[in-house]
Amino acid sequence: MPIRSPHGRAAAYRPFWQWPLRSPKRLALTVLTAIALAAAGSYAIGGFAGPGSGRSTDVAEGPSASAPGSPTATALPPVPALEPETLPLSKAPPAALDVARRWARAWVRPAAGTGTGQWLDGLRGTTTDEYLGVLAAVDPTNIPAGRVIGVPKPVRVAPHSVQVQVQTDGPTLLVLVVDTEDGWRVAGYDRS
Repeated sequence: MPIRSPHGRAAAYRPFWQWPLRSPKRLALTVLTAIALAAAGSYAIGGFAGPGSGRSTDVAEGPSASAPGSPTATALPPVPALEPETLPLSKAPPAALDVARRWARAWVRPAAGTGTGQWLDGLRGTTTDEYLGVLAAVDPTNIPAGRVIGVPKPVRVAPHSVQVQVQTDGPTLLVLVVDTEDGWRVAGYDRS
């Protein structure tokens, strides 16, 4: 049967939710009751949980604590530390070193009047698409180098990446070149 009142459904339920607000004693009683119900519900749910629930009531110490026929806990073998495979520096692919050199020459401070878009276009053929998005936030006039000096040198070589040191007239760059589907591309750099 629908509730028919001049104030609607809210008027029918108003006495129930207003009852705790009529005095501080009623409010305190309501809060304590809610806490007690929540605690009882939590205890009841925890009490009904099965043996694999994470609650431990028995502490097994040593081999005598396990019942015959019950499964025993086994220790997992130690996991060796993960270290990337490295190759000798002499195994650095010449194509990766060439990409690092070309990228560094395009990265240094461009001529006056060169916009960020033109600067990024110069980096596009040697940079991953993801890293171009990062470089889009760079103002090329703030680059602290004007030219590349010296020959790029491999610092760390892995099967699909090479870290290359490139000396400029400003900071020394550590350029990360990775092997992609499109060939070797720069995926990041750091200054030292």
